[in-house]
Amino acid sequence: MASKMIVEVWSDVMCPFCYIGKRKFEVALSSFSNNEHIELEWKSYQLDPGMKTDPSIKYYESLASSKGMPVEQAKAMCDQVTEMAKEVGLKYDFEKAVVANSFHSHELSHFAKQFDKQNQVEELLFKAFFEEGKNIDDLEVLKSIVLEVGLDVSAFQDSMEKGEFKEAVNQDINEAKEIGVRGVPFFVFNRKYAISGAQPVDVFKQTIEKSFNEWKSENNKVNFEVIDGPSCGPDGCN
Repeated sequence: MASKMIVEVWSDVMCPFCYIGKRKFEVALSSFSNNEHIELEWKSYQLDPGMKTDPSIKYYESLASSKGMPVEQAKAMCDQVTEMAKEVGLKYDFEKAVVANSFHSHELSHFAKQFDKQNQVEELLFKAFFEEGKNIDDLEVLKSIVLEVGLDVSAFQDSMEKGEFKEAVNQDINEAKEIGVRGVPFFVFNRKYAISGAQPVDVFKQTIEKSFNEWKSENNKVNFEVIDGPSCGPDGCN
């Protein structure tokens, strides 16, 4: 019998709605009476796999270039998202945000997963990117996060040098394509229900409760592999 229901979330560290979605999910989960029986598992996704890390470019300039829009329009979009982030207690600073490829940050997430520190690492990665203006493609920045959550920096560096988690990152990305993920965040509850985007807290609450009740019902069923022998039942003995 599984002890916890799994909620998987495909996400990219450089996705502003992923951080907002994380916070909304956490608010919903905090009010759920059986939250100790729910486990969050982060899955890798890249919005722009070909992005070149370049600290000299402003985030909104990169956004304008990728979307083919004027810089002012991109800035207005960033301002709008910043206001949305404020509603859940986040302080985005796109002026400081460093344009960076997120692949290495996903490798860090998988490294942390084996020590049950994945959620803590994801939080620090989001904070580093959106609030602190840190380069999430910089190994020293990633090592500082490893240190902050109490993990072995040397072991992490060794895993990066060996490319130990590259395949795991790519597997997540490929799986996202297979199950039809078209945007992130993408939350999957017990492999039965999904929420796409940073939906309202009530949507998360309802989905958590519904999926958990079904999971609990399924896990309370005991299925034995029976070896038959002489026995008695309501219809007699055999």
